[in-house]
This record gives sequence, C-alpha cells and structure tokens, in this order.
Amino acid sequence: MPAALPRRAIVTRPARDAAQWVADLQQRGVPAVALPLIAIGPATQPALQAALQQARADLGRWRALMFVSGNAVHYFFASESAAALDPSALSAIKTRAWAPGPGTRQALRDAGVAAAAIDSPAPDAAQFDSEALWQQVQAQVRPGDRVLIVRGTTPEAAAGPGAAGGRGRDWLARQIEAAGGQVDFVAVYERGAPRLDAAQLALAQQAAHDGSVWLLSSSEAIAHLSAAVPGQDWQRAHALCTHPRIAEAARTLGFGVVNECRPALSDVVASIESLHEF
Repeated sequence: MPAALPRRAIVTRPARDAAQWVADLQQRGVPAVALPLIAIGPATQPALQAALQQARADLGRWRALMFVSGNAVHYFFASESAAALDPSALSAIKTRAWAPGPGTRQALRDAGVAAAAIDSPAPDAAQFDSEALWQQVQAQVRPGDRVLIVRGTTPEAAAGPGAAGGRGRDWLARQIEAAGGQVDFVAVYERGAPRLDAAQLALAQQAAHDGSVWLLSSSEAIAHLSAAVPGQDWQRAHALCTHPRIAEAARTLGFGVVNECRPALSDVVASIESLHEF
C-alpha cells in the first residue's frame, strides 16, 4: 500500500516568498498552496524614498547593514538606479551585511553580496532571529560604530513622525547601543493586510478544519488572518510556527494544535511529514 501524502501546507508568507516556498515544498513531495497574509510593496512616502537614496549613496557610513528579511534586501537593492548600486561595494568598504536567517542570507547572495561579507546565525542554530544573529556579530561592534537596520513599515507608521525609520527600536538595536554603537533605521518597504478574494477566503475557511497545516512565520500574519475571517473556529486547525512568539499568537487565536520548528525547508518538510491526524 503506497504511503499517504503529507498534509497540504498553507504558506502564509508574502507573495514573493510564498511562491518560492510552494515550489520548494512541492519539489519535496509536500502539497502546498500560497495564501499570503502580509501584503508587501515598496515604500512610497517621499521621506522614506529620500532616506533610502541617502543610505545607498553613503554605504561606508555604517559598520554593518542589518536586513530584517529577504524583502528588505530586495527593496534596498532594487530600483531604477540599481545599476549604480553595486552590492560588491560592501566588501570593498568593509561594511558587513547581517542576516537573521538563511532566507535573508540567500537573498543577499542573489543580490550579488559576497558570501564573505555576510554574517548570519549558524546553519544549525536553534532559532533564526535577532538573538541568534547577535551571538555571531556582537564582537564586531565597537563604541562609536553605526549600524543601519533595513526594515519595513506600515502605511500608518510611514505617514507619521519618524517615517524614515519605519517602526521603532527593537531588541537588536538595544544590544548594539548597549555595546556603544549607534543605530539608524531605514524603511524600504511597506507591509499591510492583504485583500483576500472569494477563493482565498474559501481556502482559509476550508483549511481551518480539513487537516491542512498552516505555516506561520509572522505574528502580524496571524492578526491579519483573524481580521480577514472574523469569528472563524480554529480549534480543528493545525499551525506550524517558526518561533515561540508566533506559536503563542497562534494559540491565542485559537489554533487547536500548534507545533514549532526552525524556518528551514528541511525542518518544515520533516515536521509536516511527521504529523498524524488529530
């Protein structure tokens, strides 16, 4: 009797990332479908665009550029003037590129940044996040060094005071400052709630009870899911989360089964293949 196929995976990452994850999962024999729960687009506010252009023009100002995600890499390097921004310049000016996980690291490599210029958690790290990254890079920061955190923002935050910085300081910024460094922010993309069409809403409602595995890599995505399908009963739904904080958000929403795994393809596939019906 042939072995049963793994359960269907619902990939909730932004569209660009979700498409790659669906392709990779299907190649590994896991049925998968994309249901992006975060909409991503370039930062459109004039203040954000001006700050980005200034950052591109003065890369040598910073000891390191920390990219929060692959989308941060994409929107930092991609523009009409991208030809004038040579990623290999980071190595020439000895500015490091920091990545919190393998997806962001690969995005940097795809953008043309030399592997020798990139710092990221070890491939076998228990987590891929700012805490794991800091263990790798903290020795680099000297008093007076400046670090630029390249990140996203929301349309509401982008229109408010301090728009050029996106969302405020985070844990990593506090560690850098405690080490004597200075932190700057530049927001290169905007995040928002997606507008799910009828087919996507039907998929979400079906996947709440049909045994599908929701791959959740963002607490923000969970909030968007809650708003998109109000009143949905999630007790029969199964979440596979890539961080303890995300797992807690899934439990708060009401997911009946919540598991955690590292956000690496091999770990996700292994976790899906090991699941049993509940």
